[in-house]
Amino acid sequence: MPPLVSVIIPVYNTAPRLARCIESVRRQTYRQLEILLVNDGSRDASLAICNMYAGVDNRIRVIDKANSGVSATRNLAIAQATGDYLQFVDSDDYLAPNATELLVDRALSTGSDLVIAHYWRVTDDEPEAEQSRLPRWWKFGRQNTHPVYGFLTDLRPMDTRQFARHLMDEPASFYYGVMWNKLYRADIIRCHHLRCSEELAWSEDFLFNLQFIRYAHRFCALTTPIYYYVKNPTSITATQIDLKSVVEVKRSLFAYYKNLYEELGLYDQYRLRIHKYLVATAET
Repeated sequence: MPPLVSVIIPVYNTAPRLARCIESVRRQTYRQLEILLVNDGSRDASLAICNMYAGVDNRIRVIDKANSGVSATRNLAIAQATGDYLQFVDSDDYLAPNATELLVDRALSTGSDLVIAHYWRVTDDEPEAEQSRLPRWWKFGRQNTHPVYGFLTDLRPMDTRQFARHLMDEPASFYYGVMWNKLYRADIIRCHHLRCSEELAWSEDFLFNLQFIRYAHRFCALTTPIYYYVKNPTSITATQIDLKSVVEVKRSLFAYYKNLYEELGLYDQYRLRIHKYLVATAET
């Protein structure tokens, strides 16, 4: 029996793009999925869309809750997920058709606890007709003109120290910081009760990854892009994060960064690069 993958999708007021996201998960070539749609108190038609899809696909489970933010929403899903691996998708983004299959194949063939993949960036101001033609993007062999982001190109498995060294090349990047271009071994999360911080206004996913890295032993990269990240100029990160918030969050995360590298015996070697994180701008 192939391992079960729990795909966690937090949902908040994304009705216009939600069907595209859910369809991209439902149509995965990897079929052994548990799809958790967690509605975070949406005020639009998002919950109705989630319930509609649950009625036509028995792999989908809808969790409805009062609005409490993306971290609490992910945490509720993490607590209820039953899969061998966890995969995260944001509800205004979408997956390539073989995304989960490629991630699982890499995890199993290398014995890795974490697989990290390249991704495409889609600009949210592209014509709506262009964005909505999902079948065009789902045809294999067609040229994709969206820019690709990712840093790791060595396909050999890495231990924790090797992965931590690579992280220092781009200490503030989306590639390393976000949760949606990765596949996580679930028993590590359960054993160590890892959760997203509900106190941080942003970068809660980066903190989650720093915590996961501490307990994982084997990492590998996937250079094939598998995720369409829709860069939204009206998102919370783009519109509600001011300089004071950035400084406060980075100071908080810096302590975790430093502690991790001290535990790995790498802090003295990478002291300057770790401090670079405080002034680095994330590459999206």
